[in-house]
Amino acid sequence: MKKFEIHPDISLASTLPGSFYCSQEIYERSKNAIFARSWQLAADRDFVRLPGQVYPFFLLEGFLNEPLLLTRDSQDRLHLLSNVCTHRGNLLIENPGNATMLRCRYHGRRFHLDGKFHSMPEFEGCDGFPSEADNLSTIPFAEWGRWIFVSLSPKADLEEWLQPMIRRLSWIPVEQFRHDPTRSRDYLVKANWALYCDNYLEGFHIPYVHPSLSEAIDYGTYQTEIFPYGVLQIAYSDKGEETFDIPPGHPDSGKSVAAYYFWFFPNLMFNFYPWGLSLNIVRPVSLELTKISYLTYIWDETRLGRGAGADLDRVEREDQAIVEAVQKGVHSRFYERGRYSPKREEGVHHFHRLLTSFLQDEAL
Repeated sequence: MKKFEIHPDISLASTLPGSFYCSQEIYERSKNAIFARSWQLAADRDFVRLPGQVYPFFLLEGFLNEPLLLTRDSQDRLHLLSNVCTHRGNLLIENPGNATMLRCRYHGRRFHLDGKFHSMPEFEGCDGFPSEADNLSTIPFAEWGRWIFVSLSPKADLEEWLQPMIRRLSWIPVEQFRHDPTRSRDYLVKANWALYCDNYLEGFHIPYVHPSLSEAIDYGTYQTEIFPYGVLQIAYSDKGEETFDIPPGHPDSGKSVAAYYFWFFPNLMFNFYPWGLSLNIVRPVSLELTKISYLTYIWDETRLGRGAGADLDRVEREDQAIVEAVQKGVHSRFYERGRYSPKREEGVHHFHRLLTSFLQDEAL
């Protein structure tokens, strides 16, 4: 695979070449090199809140497409398992519900809710059976707030991954946020997933692409902070728009923070507003098609409709239009690669460095 080098000094660096966003080879390699080694949102904890509940799902369906199963056993312990029967590979549980035992409907193999093999009919005389291989595989998972995260082969633990957000927003009661499915939606963007993240990771385009958002924030004070596996962008307001009530003693106390935009490599976006959270997941569908899932969680309903988080649908449609135009442009034989604005594109530069690092690690 061609190696893409991004200079560590942003003032000297050039961006990823246009061919990066058009390469089927890179798209395929990113499945194991990037997405399998990072943390993905698995489910809301409410899906398996009570003992006996089971919740099957596909991790990044259509991309990683890994069938997994969340269970809560009778001892109130949470488990994340492979949802594939160890006999002949049948999907084990197909619908959310309640169970005391996991039973494969193909040949009747049964498992405990912790994934341990229980029984199998007609296997008398099978030498060395059962063995550890007959148990369901257990998958690394971790929890924060009201969410369960999964990584098939984590490069670091979840706490290290999300620590900058956990520490910065410890005063916000995320466990009390209420999911509002009526305000949640999916968007299809005709562009490579990484190109969508590029756009998210800089506020440089706001005055040009988002006129309503530009009115709600002070572009001149827009701030970017870099973390090992993430980026924080902070939007401030000086026009009396809706801002956070930040407690005394916090590093941001006294500041007019309109929004905290946290991004974690490669595809999770936590957009905190005074009314709550828009949790966005960037899901690759194909090389040049991406699904963006907006999950809305309400903290203070009285603050909806004002400030930086007032009209997310409009902002998303504006982003979609510009990103789709860029996807067409990077195919041009006259475009190779650009330069970064040291002042405005630190987040994009960091993302590109992470992309190339993960891809090169996988190639070793």
